[in-house]
Amino acid sequence: MTTSVRRVRADEWREVRQLRLHALADAAAPIAFLDTLANATVRPDDFWQERTARAAGTDQSAQFVAIDGGEWVGSVSVLRRAVGDTDHHGRALEQRRSDVVGVYVRPSHRGQGIIDSLLAAASDWARTLGDPVLTLDVHADNDRAQSAYRRAGFAPTGFRFSGPIGPEIEMARSLDDAGKVRS
Repeated sequence: MTTSVRRVRADEWREVRQLRLHALADAAAPIAFLDTLANATVRPDDFWQERTARAAGTDQSAQFVAIDGGEWVGSVSVLRRAVGDTDHHGRALEQRRSDVVGVYVRPSHRGQGIIDSLLAAASDWARTLGDPVLTLDVHADNDRAQSAYRRAGFAPTGFRFSGPIGPEIEMARSLDDAGKVRS
């Protein structure tokens, strides 16, 4: 079966919740997510409904999912930031950008190019809204994720930090000039 990638719909909050719980149960979750399975499991339905509605119908965030034969097998979310906003590192932004978060592909579907398709959908969405750069943070020890991001056109920006999950690096992909990262 062919895997399709699309933006979530507001009424799919149950599927969003279920995939997120799978992601948080993954062995790599402690170096990949800022959330825990225990926290996510007890969140009420209205949390998931609101989160999914925002990701489905605003220009401020979006969630893209990979679906294989009716099974949700991967996801990425994108958060947009405007000039003058302060990012999650406390830096004032001098240009618009979109941040990729919540990247996950089920182990059974890794190595099939699904992450590339998800990141392409995220890039296309941000580009159509005029954002020149797509950024993400990745754990310094998560070589598998870093390799996938490099393949999708991301490169380290040189910014390193210690976050709640340990040492991380920032990576970015230009959306306006064939993938070159601007300093």
